[in-house]
Amino acid sequence: FVKENGHARVPADFPQYGELANWVATQRKSYKRYQRGDTCSITENRIKFLNEIGFEWDLSPQTNKPWENSYDELVTFVNKF
Repeated sequence: FVKENGHARVPADFPQYGELANWVATQRKSYKRYQRGDTCSITENRIKFLNEIGFEWDLSPQTNKPWENSYDELVTFVNKF
């Protein structure tokens, strides 16, 4: 998905990525638990692997993200789908 789309924000509403979207959401939830020191399934090694592919842990609105970057992402998305 990352190679095709340039990001790891797998859309939850695309049937072809349903299982992957659920898995990605689980990784984010586990990472939040990990940060709090709670019991979770994610390990430092898994975090490292996900970081290496540019995984985004926080999907909250990025107000400091340049407009051009968001525009480029939108263009890529529109051209792909």
